[in-house]
Amino acid sequence: MSYQQEYQTSIEQPERFWQQQADKIHWFRKPRTLLQKDDHGIDRWFVDGELNTAYLALDQHVLAGRGDDIALIYDSPVTGNKKQYSFSELTEAVALFAGVLLNQGVEKGDRVIIYMPMVPEAAIAMLACARIGAVHSVVFGGFAAHELAVRIDDAEPKVVVSASCGIEIDRVIPYKPILDEAISLAQAKPSGCVILQREQHPCELTAGRDVDWQQALAAAQPADCVAVRATDPLYVLYTSGTTGKPKGVVRDNGGHAVAMHYSMELVYDMHPGDVFWAASDVGWVVGHSYIVYAPLIRGCTTVFYEGKPVRTPDAGAFWRVCEEYKVKGIFAAPTAFRAIRKEDPQCQLARQYDLSALKTVFMAGERLDPPTYDWVDQHIQRPIVDHWWQTETGWAIAGNHMGLEPATPKAGSVTRPSPGYHVQILDSRGQLAAAGEQGSIAIKLPLPPGCLPTIWRNHERFEAGYLNTYPGYYVTGDGGMLDEDGYLFVLGRTDDIINVAGHRLSTGEMEEVVAGHDAVAECAVIGQSSDLKGEEPLGLVLLKDGVDIDEEQLKQELVQRVRDNIGAVASFKNAVVVQRLPKTRSGKILRKVLRNIANNEEYSTPSTIDDPACLQEIEQALKEKGVS
Repeated sequence: MSYQQEYQTSIEQPERFWQQQADKIHWFRKPRTLLQKDDHGIDRWFVDGELNTAYLALDQHVLAGRGDDIALIYDSPVTGNKKQYSFSELTEAVALFAGVLLNQGVEKGDRVIIYMPMVPEAAIAMLACARIGAVHSVVFGGFAAHELAVRIDDAEPKVVVSASCGIEIDRVIPYKPILDEAISLAQAKPSGCVILQREQHPCELTAGRDVDWQQALAAAQPADCVAVRATDPLYVLYTSGTTGKPKGVVRDNGGHAVAMHYSMELVYDMHPGDVFWAASDVGWVVGHSYIVYAPLIRGCTTVFYEGKPVRTPDAGAFWRVCEEYKVKGIFAAPTAFRAIRKEDPQCQLARQYDLSALKTVFMAGERLDPPTYDWVDQHIQRPIVDHWWQTETGWAIAGNHMGLEPATPKAGSVTRPSPGYHVQILDSRGQLAAAGEQGSIAIKLPLPPGCLPTIWRNHERFEAGYLNTYPGYYVTGDGGMLDEDGYLFVLGRTDDIINVAGHRLSTGEMEEVVAGHDAVAECAVIGQSSDLKGEEPLGLVLLKDGVDIDEEQLKQELVQRVRDNIGAVASFKNAVVVQRLPKTRSGKILRKVLRNIANNEEYSTPSTIDDPACLQEIEQALKEKGVS
């Protein structure tokens, strides 16, 4: 079937289309009702179907005679450890840890927070939750205690699964003190914690609350898969919101499983036995979808890499992994390739490795800039797929579909919408924009399977943030255009989220932290272009009257505050003291203009500004500090 045929069928006959995709996975009870509105009026897929996601990822392959095939490859250049799990071995490990969770009192529907580095046990914990119908919420290991505490309070987990430490290149990061502080800060106290002791930095366990991972396994019995409804939640994953309070994106079991299986074939052209490597972290949506669930559901081998693209040990690390495991598809953020290019400009290290198994390079998570595209294209000489999606959707809204009918790429475009996504461009009045005209990227309802149906315990926020702007549409929060050939161009966020190395972070959240400093009267945090990370935050700070503080000292204190409260992942490294911030007459800070100034872009002075001279002052202050 051609792309156009498949896409049209998915839009004009969505129930028929997704029935065909649902028939490709194993159900304990096949759905008869394909699409139905829930109590909130939200479209839900496969509502009367029953299944188990861990069964799809593991047990079904063992029962099909593929138990000895490799399911997961762990490669950790930061520790020197390597390990491979067959489907049988991974199934046994997951079943046994599911028994640990049962011994901890975890039942179907309970939440489990997973705060771990990139070790196989993180995937084992996720799949164990899925096996017994518990809802996991993975928190990225780079987040500080406050961020972890906020998520504990929102998810109210019965148990937290963590490790004694993580490793950042050559630096050991103790996790246990962060976890202990987070639990002390949180109002919702977990009844227990399961701690994986790593030899690089063992930790003291808290008596009466903590249990050792290995000791807990010794006392457990393997647990069977539990049937769950298609609409039961599989996980909650927190993403930054413009209010500063993270949003708990809910992913259901049924739609997610169908979308994961379909997207592995559609977008990535991956088939049972192929090796796929998503060079991300389980703390982000890429890690959920394409390190853990989609490859395993599809019957592929997934690479679990604990390291960086550079300095573990060098800028040839990615190419070494691709050769060693015969990786067919690699998926990483453009930031990763920018880091490699910075340390190995001529890509000489890649020539040391046999990349004959590598067929495609996939990129997403942030804008793919032309220099990075051209560099990878020149030196690796493989098709490069720039595809676009969100934590909220869980899989590609648009891309070049390598498993269907690859299209000729266009510079700056994420190619064409994926089947199931009725992408349209709307103007400020909610009317369809003409081809080539910019507007808000929206998806006409119903959303395809796999997309979020709500925000955890805050459905009003889901509707207000995504559905109410243009009734009948999901609003992505990005601006863009569709050209006359149906190619989609994504032009940037329309809210105050910045994208740091593929990680969506809230400037509002950073502003709260910066503004909490005793010397700060007011501040604005904006995204500034970065050759390495795409964007990095820049703080513009007004001091309180009468405050006398060295600006360099203040900057260091603000950097440390953000690191302590949000984590190093924020990459907050720069703050500049200014005399005024540009505002509208109603008092709203003109952040878009500030971004233009910081990035040396042309701008027009808004008619609503209260003091136009303020803009020249800002320009001068940034130039003097060498940050513009």
